[in-house]
Amino acid sequence: METYPLPLVPGPVRARPEVLAAYGRDFGSADLEEEFFALYAETTARLQRILQTRAPVVVLQGEGMMALWAALKSALAPGDRVLAIATGVYGYGIAEMAAAVGADVRTVGLDYDRTLGDLAAVEQAIAAFRPKMITVVHCETPSGTLNPLADLGRLKRETGVPLLYVDAVSSVAGAPVLPDAWHIDLCLGGSQKCLAALPDTCFLSVSEAAWEVIARVKYAGYDALLPFRDALARRFFPYTPCWQATAGLNAAAQAVLEEGLEACFARHAAVAAHCRGRLRRAGFALFPAADAVPSPTVTAVRVPEKIAWPDWDRRLRRRGLVVGGSYGPLTGKVFRLGHMGTQADRGLVDAAVDILEEELGRLG
Repeated sequence: METYPLPLVPGPVRARPEVLAAYGRDFGSADLEEEFFALYAETTARLQRILQTRAPVVVLQGEGMMALWAALKSALAPGDRVLAIATGVYGYGIAEMAAAVGADVRTVGLDYDRTLGDLAAVEQAIAAFRPKMITVVHCETPSGTLNPLADLGRLKRETGVPLLYVDAVSSVAGAPVLPDAWHIDLCLGGSQKCLAALPDTCFLSVSEAAWEVIARVKYAGYDALLPFRDALARRFFPYTPCWQATAGLNAAAQAVLEEGLEACFARHAAVAAHCRGRLRRAGFALFPAADAVPSPTVTAVRVPEKIAWPDWDRRLRRRGLVVGGSYGPLTGKVFRLGHMGTQADRGLVDAAVDILEEELGRLG
């Protein structure tokens, strides 16, 4: 398998050593041992601290998309109205997912180089559509943007919308994510981004209002959330949890808390600003527009005009640098540097930008 000394993909990021160490142990049965239940409780408590929420946190076995699907399937019945706010690939994708589970979906869409600001169109859509759920993405990773959500949360509460669903997979532990303060009912996170664990677990905070809706819907699939409402109290999970994966996630959460949330957020913000400053000085054009909010966890850069993305990617890989492309309308137009988790490191970014600058110079 090819590996690269300079990994700057926007996830999965290079895992923390203490996370990998958890996979070298042989544990007992997670169905039977009290030690596992204590580990699960500790892990969810640490994730609550990272999310700064009083709401219970559920840990699921599976990559971040499992949390996205689990929340939609568990909280929506066929015909329920969903207002999807979309500022990029993932926002539009969640609208498609909600439609796939039978929801009646209306989308308030922005261009991919925009972030949430004026909420007049959203407020009008709420008044006309009366949705059961609003969905939104906090960090639109393919666009390198971060949507401010405090005002949206206030609007949701003031207008009486029952549920606010937020994909925060690429922002949890890299930027403040505040389910309680922002009135988020289903706040979805992933292990392999800013937490720097492996892509085998995901998690979400669930408000009491969301639990009440979930209890009425009674979705019964493998990814159902309802069994987790009292799984720990009953000492009975709906399927056998992976002890190693839970231990790895727990170690990642512990590392974030030991660094300190504010210090962790400041590290991500400082590295992002340094990365963008160096790229601009080198002559790269950044994405998105100047008045959009850039993410502290990923930087999107326009592919140089004189080369196609696949050729640019091959050039960088030959130098030991691997970055990410993009998706949807941005395919072939934008590449991305993931400075999140262990990769939010100034030395790593400097080494990467040195190569980018040299290769840009070679293009003339």
